Order: sequence, then structure tokens, then C-alpha cells
Amino acid sequence: MAEKRDYYEVLGVAKNASDSELKAAYRKQAKKYHPDLNPGDKAAEASFKEVNEAYEVLSDKEKRARYDQFGFAGVDPNYGAGGGAGGFNGGFGGFGGGFGGVDLGDIFGDLFGGGFGGGFGGARANPNAPRKGGDVRVGVTLSFMEAVHGCTKTITINKQDTCTECGGSGAAKGSAPETCPDCNGTGQVTKNIRMGGMVMQQRQPCSRCGGKGKIVKTPCAHCHGSGKVSSRKTLEVKIPAGINDDQSIALRGQGDAGVNGGPAGDVIVIVSVRPDAVFERDHYDVWVTVPITYSQAVLGASVVVPTVDGKVEYTVPEGTQSGTVFRMRGKGIPYVGGRGRGDQYVRVNVEIPKKLNRAQREALQNFENTLKDENYEQRKGFFKHLKDMFDKK
Repeated sequence: MAEKRDYYEVLGVAKNASDSELKAAYRKQAKKYHPDLNPGDKAAEASFKEVNEAYEVLSDKEKRARYDQFGFAGVDPNYGAGGGAGGFNGGFGGFGGGFGGVDLGDIFGDLFGGGFGGGFGGARANPNAPRKGGDVRVGVTLSFMEAVHGCTKTITINKQDTCTECGGSGAAKGSAPETCPDCNGTGQVTKNIRMGGMVMQQRQPCSRCGGKGKIVKTPCAHCHGSGKVSSRKTLEVKIPAGINDDQSIALRGQGDAGVNGGPAGDVIVIVSVRPDAVFERDHYDVWVTVPITYSQAVLGASVVVPTVDGKVEYTVPEGTQSGTVFRMRGKGIPYVGGRGRGDQYVRVNVEIPKKLNRAQREALQNFENTLKDENYEQRKGFFKHLKDMFDKK
């Protein structure tokens, strides 16, 4: 299953976008991928649905708040059958490496006046533009009950913070980064490549400034010119009730510091849930197997059934067969960030007694002698089927 893209990325807006900015971005994207303007285009149809899903969540203040805190798990009860929060690195960015580092966007753009630049390589990002910091991923392990009821966990992360000495510029106090003379601040240089009788041009990162567009002649002694310093930070994570194994929680703005004044990245907390000895989870439903005695199954009885909220009394009806499943509505897992919860299913297992003494054997045999085929529904049907099958031969 394809990884879901971040809703803000789908609409092409920042995480602090206003309602009007969201609406404008939605109209632009919806028009671009509308099925009436892209007849028969399955990719456009999928993008149109993706845009509508993103706007449906982000335009609702309550859903947007849950999404900002818990990611997809906060707005989609069925999210997480395999997935946590992954990267969003799809698209056509891999063309450059696939052809020995030659940028097809540059080649076709130079040959045909730029008409192919967007289709293959896209516009070049300004190396000095604000960029979001990197995400930090960390795992946390929960017991079954912690996942059911929610809890608070403490995590420790290693991240990159902006250097306080130089303010992130990388330059020592009293100095400032200078524009790279080789690339004039673009971070890229053009290289001519001869292919037969043609000369093609390839853009590549400037080797002098490392693609940054600026050169630091006097590096900051604290961060050695990087503009970042490593730090160790302890955070508290509120785990929502109902979270499932391999789902994730996003702590917005707690990750690596941004570049050139850009926003900080996120901390992605990936949840692992230990199996339970009694309960088995199926999405938001819970299964439990309860052993009952032979006499309880025959005569009916009130038995103790464990639930995620504690023990309850449940009446097993007379004549219950081994393997029978009873449904207890609303006794399952709470929906993450929503109202309601799943159900609990109780499978009864009739346990046959072992190591009977002589008196018990005789009593059981005497009881068996009083029974007839009419007392056994399955046996009666089974042997009738055999009789009909063999009498036809």
C-alpha cells in the first residue's frame, strides 16, 4: 500500500497556513486535478481525491488539531495496519541518478528552450531560502493496556539545534557569510558535456560552497561553521487511547532546527505494542478465549469474562458448544481521537476433564447411558448424512 503524503504537503502550504490560504491552495489543486479537466487520467483522479481528503481534514479545526498532534492516526481510525509515519519522497526526483548524474531537466531545457525543465527536473530551489529542519524518529514500546487506555511516556532524542553563538549563520561573531563567487549564490554551476556532435549542459552543485551559495571564511568556533550544534532533549509524549502497533505520533516543531530561518522539523514517535497473554486485537475489536467446564456448557452458567476495562459476569446459555462466539458491544478498543469504540468477541472453549477417578468415570458413564441421539444435534445430523450417502449406493 502506498504511503500517505502529509496533508500540508498535498496542498502545498505551511503548517501554520491560515484558513484563507488553505482554501486558495485547495481551489488551485482541485482545479489542476479535476476529472473534467483530466478525462481518463487515473493519476489525476487519485490526486484529486488526495487533495479533497487533505482539505476535508485541515479545514476542520478539530480534525486539524488532532492531525497536528497525532498525524493520520488522529483522523483515520483504520490507519496503521502497517504503517507509521514514513517519508514523503515519491515523484520523479530519481531521474538524475538513473542516468549517470545527468539532469534530464537541464538537458531538455537547454535544447528546447526550457519546455521540459519542469517535467523532469522541476524548478531549482533557492539554496538560501528557508527550509524545514529534518524529522527525528524515535521508537516507544507500550504494553497492551497502555495502548488501549493511553498513557504518557518520556523519550530522549538527539537533535540538531541552531547554534546560539552565530545564530545559525556558521560565521564567527563580527563576520558574515559571503556570496560564493563561483555560483553567484545559486549553489549550482553549469558544466558542458559533449555527446557526439552536440554540446549539452548539466547543472551540478557548486564544489566551492557545497551547494549552499555562500562561503564562510571565518567559521564559528562553537559549531565549526555548520550553524548547528547537537543537543540531547527529553520530551513527554501523550499516547492517545486506542493507538495500535506501528502507528505514530508527530510532535510538531520538536525536531531538527530549520535552515535559513525555516521551521523546525518534527519528532515522529513510532509505537510498538507488546502482545498480551489474554487479549488479541483486531483493529478496534478485541478477542478473548474463555475456558468453561463441560457442565457449564451443558447446563448454562454465569462465568467471569475479562475485558479491557475489568472483569464482567456473562451468562453462558444452556447447551453452548465449544467454539461458540459471543459478541459484547462497545467493550473493545477506543477510537483514536474520536468517539466510540470497537466490540469484544468471546470465544468459549469447552474443556474436557482429564484424570478421572473410578467414581467419576462411573457417574459419567451412567449419565451418558441416559442420553439419546436426540440430545446431540451435530451427531444426529452427521450420522443422518452418512446414512443417506451410503443408502444411495
